[in-house]
Amino acid sequence: DVRPPGEGAFGNDGPSDRLAARLALAYTLGPMRLKSAIWVAAYLRRCQTEGIFGAVRKRGAEEAGAVFVKVALMDGNAMLYAPAPQTAYDDSRPSERVFVPMSPEPVAEQKVEERLAKELRFDPDAWIVETEDRAGRHFLDLAKA
Repeated sequence: DVRPPGEGAFGNDGPSDRLAARLALAYTLGPMRLKSAIWVAAYLRRCQTEGIFGAVRKRGAEEAGAVFVKVALMDGNAMLYAPAPQTAYDDSRPSERVFVPMSPEPVAEQKVEERLAKELRFDPDAWIVETEDRAGRHFLDLAKA
């Protein structure tokens, strides 16, 4: 295929060149994280397939709102999982969401609710997702200790 200069190959007016430019930009920007709304929907679907009830208690920013996950143990206690600090992310997987438990053991639900209220005062764009599971299953990727 022989083309005149400026048409295709590395010119600027062919569809393949526009695609190549987009791919080059995507490569430069690196992997992108799923929008929060999509991640939450997928997470709730995962819980549902395991027989765990889950719901969005507070909808946050569509694009990049922080997601907090409360796992109610059905005995008055709960675990709260928060987004891991940026230092906890593995450089080879920067696009995945990683969480940290806010306490090593389950705590009274009232304490979890107080912490969530504090987080929402700090970041009103945050999401709150709540699940109920007596065994405390959460299906989240946790940051390495």
